[in-house]
Amino acid sequence: MHIESARSAYIEGMVARQESLGGSGSAAPPEFTTAVARLRAARFRPEVFCEEMPAPQRIAPHATALSADVTVDDEEVATGRLVVLHDPAGNDAWEGTFRCVAYCRAEIDAALATDPMLTDVGWTWLIESLEAHGAEHVAASGTVTRVATDSYGAMADEPGTAQLEIRASWTPVDPGDLAAHAEAWGELLCTAGGLEPVPEGVAVIPSRRGQRGFTP
Repeated sequence: MHIESARSAYIEGMVARQESLGGSGSAAPPEFTTAVARLRAARFRPEVFCEEMPAPQRIAPHATALSADVTVDDEEVATGRLVVLHDPAGNDAWEGTFRCVAYCRAEIDAALATDPMLTDVGWTWLIESLEAHGAEHVAASGTVTRVATDSYGAMADEPGTAQLEIRASWTPVDPGDLAAHAEAWGELLCTAGGLEPVPEGVAVIPSRRGQRGFTP
């Protein structure tokens, strides 16, 4: 499935069961409200358009979510979403009261889809992004999937396509530092989409329309 159609299907499903920050109608606790404010302070590269989206229900009492697209020369090269869950009672599987759930899907060269090391590299991108942004975490888990598509019959002339999908979750050690976790997710999207790292000494600043930018 094309990146845009996959994203649209997900958003349509979420809109159908949209929830407020308070989850099932209960007032959001202060620690969650603070975490959301920190999440909104995240800054991304100018190729990343990030915006809030409906969060899933019934997974946790409180949740918020972001979606993002990475565009280079008017071509979308990666897309993803980040959901932050909060259960004040705690969750043994999470090893905490907050949980970050991330998704990344990026177009890749069809030849790379057969590389046996591709999925290992995809997971390494995630862990290295978290470490680079100082996003301390525990209990990380997830999957990395390569998807290759070939065309036949009347569509046989169309070139094959391939995508890499990364689905992961982890528990932030400090929920007050969720901006770092969001920025690590944004870097994962850029890396998977084939963008070069931002040079050292370049600072990130917000720009218009929710789009994020950077400046030296």
